[in-house]
Amino acid sequence: MNSRAEATAAVALANADAVDREARFPAEAFTSARTQRLLGVMVPTGLGGEGASLSDVADISYILARACASTAMIFAMHQIMVAILVRHARNSPWHNRLLRRLAKDQMLLASSTTEGRGGGDLRKSVCAVERTGSRITLTKSATVMSYGAQADAILTTARSSTDAAPTNQVLVAFVREDYQLDPIMNWDTLGMRGTCSAGFALNGNGGIDQVLPDPYEKIQSHTMMPVAHLTWASVWCGLAAAAVERARRCIRAAARSGDPSPVGIGHLTRATLSLRSLRGTLASALQNFEKVEHEDTALESLEFQTAMSLLKVTASEMATSTVMSAMQACGLSGYRNDGEFSVSRHLRDVLSSSIMINNERILGSVATASLLVEVPHSLRS
Repeated sequence: MNSRAEATAAVALANADAVDREARFPAEAFTSARTQRLLGVMVPTGLGGEGASLSDVADISYILARACASTAMIFAMHQIMVAILVRHARNSPWHNRLLRRLAKDQMLLASSTTEGRGGGDLRKSVCAVERTGSRITLTKSATVMSYGAQADAILTTARSSTDAAPTNQVLVAFVREDYQLDPIMNWDTLGMRGTCSAGFALNGNGGIDQVLPDPYEKIQSHTMMPVAHLTWASVWCGLAAAAVERARRCIRAAARSGDPSPVGIGHLTRATLSLRSLRGTLASALQNFEKVEHEDTALESLEFQTAMSLLKVTASEMATSTVMSAMQACGLSGYRNDGEFSVSRHLRDVLSSSIMINNERILGSVATASLLVEVPHSLRS
């Protein structure tokens, strides 16, 4: 599986600068991902996939991010939706057909959870599912929808009915023939430009069986949040690794040119240590998730939810610090937009990590929980 990911990463790397410069979808990389059958790896074998674990997906995300962070982030966001379908709709014939079709045709899934100007709160929806008999319609102002125009299907949150409370949410799957997207906002950003996270007015029309059977509250806490934070952290870790590798090559080049102690070597040491810590944090978090992924009580525990929420904050801060140290190790060569040692794209991409669901929002939401979670009494606790 990793060899196939490396093949796609080579294509992504060859086009990464153009994707960033033109703020365009990494089409070449996803043509390769489809050829390498990467989009359906997490689909169960009984439905035509490979039954890959989350650790497998995290590793692919890391490999892709070393080449192109936008490609890796799109892959990660797609796999979050696949994980949700696998975990929360396995008893739904309609969604099983979707998974089978995904594995066969290597469909790309997008999500639409952001709504309106205050779109950071994923646990509230303005739009609602409107039902007429066995049919449903939905109209949503999706102000940020990554690669929405390029996706083959979209999973979107909404209130369960027109008279439901904002937090009474469901998740609905629409395939391309079920919806229309009308652009309302463009995507011209500092980094992660290739994710094409523009805004759209989403108008969906389908059958009631396209609503996932589990309530969104359960989907979000059991799967969406932990899988998102683990895969996003894998992307940021891979991005940081790429920056460190450039810094390492830069210092080696300086040493070969006759400088026995390049000025940036201390920064390289700091970047290397930071990357090692980030990899360790991520590996531990993946292991902890896979231990309890089928245990509802453990997934809903305050300690687990807090740990998974804070993983996102920790990983984003560590990745940003690592890339900053790598840039300082490279000096002007790293600061430049051109040249083999430039980490400009890496720095701009990693700066998105703290505002993808803003870190301050997460810290505020877990503040009370932090007071309730006991401090361990020993290293083995």
